[in-house]
Amino acid sequence: MTQGRPLLNRRLTAFGTTIFAEMSALAVRTGSINLGQGFPDTDGPEEIREAAVRALRAGHGNQYPPGPGVPELRTAVAEHQLRRYALTYDPDSEVLVTAGATEAVAASLLALVEPGDEVIALEPYYDSYAACIAMAGGTRVPVTLRPDGGAFRLDLDELRAAVTPRTRLILLNTPHNPTGTVLRRDELAAVAELACERDLLVVTDEVYEHLVFEGEHIPLASFPGMRERTVTISSAGKTFSFTGWKIGWITASPELVTAVRSAKQFLTFVSGGPLQYAVAEALRLPDRYFDDLRADLLAKRDLLSDGLVKAGFGVHRPAGTYFVTADIRPLGDERDGVAFCRALPERCGVVAVPNAVFYDHQEQGAPFVRFAFCKRVDVLEEAVTRLKGLSTGR
Repeated sequence: MTQGRPLLNRRLTAFGTTIFAEMSALAVRTGSINLGQGFPDTDGPEEIREAAVRALRAGHGNQYPPGPGVPELRTAVAEHQLRRYALTYDPDSEVLVTAGATEAVAASLLALVEPGDEVIALEPYYDSYAACIAMAGGTRVPVTLRPDGGAFRLDLDELRAAVTPRTRLILLNTPHNPTGTVLRRDELAAVAELACERDLLVVTDEVYEHLVFEGEHIPLASFPGMRERTVTISSAGKTFSFTGWKIGWITASPELVTAVRSAKQFLTFVSGGPLQYAVAEALRLPDRYFDDLRADLLAKRDLLSDGLVKAGFGVHRPAGTYFVTADIRPLGDERDGVAFCRALPERCGVVAVPNAVFYDHQEQGAPFVRFAFCKRVDVLEEAVTRLKGLSTGR
């Protein structure tokens, strides 16, 4: 300590080591199967990896690339939004490349939120949301997704009631991590109507846009009145299984992109130059790639979900993402997901993540844990075999 003050900025005192770091370390220490952190255990398409190698060898992006991102990637992002969603963006003024979606969220909130502004976030929420709101000086206002008929649903009345004169922004995530909820068209339309009525900005995290198994992914920016007030975020990590590359992007109006870029340029300025060229090629892969990816993950979702049911969990089968939320209460006396996850590696050699850490109202998430199914089939089969021990008492 110096001058009688703690070293850590008080806005961050509530945020220690992330649950992902803790659980991944636990997996290594115990030799357990890590179904906690959401990263694949195989690389993405070989042709995309080779595209990165070609860029490195050709000297493309080895020095500082343009601050907004290489033109090839910005053009590919704009083409993707047009082809998939009929959304037109100018690659020069309405696309910004970021160091993954995490930086895109951070830069957006730092740019758009003033101290004292309220930010509505759906809970459970990805853990970086809370930290980014805090760093921006904003006040987090959670609206809880609640279990309903095997899924988690947004209460639109609760959302509307959460808006106050201090509300600046809604932070939306669909497909939703960790619950796997994919917001329906009517739900998104209600969010759009509320944002227009109350003159709110919306930041949407859509990194799982290509991992929808039931329903459809509809960008909020496609609704009337929303294009000019929405920052849409996505990334290459989840879609192409190169999570370590950390290449993300935003699409938004020129005014919003300019604002976000003003913050982003003082975070990383630029990153991953050669990888940006490779991701530009990835976004132009044929539809067959995206269809095959979705089919592969759907089969893995069902493999793990069925195994969790047989092990005695209550299972909320996700409509999207690559996470399954399981209820530990049917296992018996289990109520505390944090304690359950810390004990699980010793009990059966599998690591999961407790959902309670993604809630302000932790009691709402206490009995839920999250398993990732973006792993090889043989790994998931072994995990299912190990988890059977919970129901047999071994």
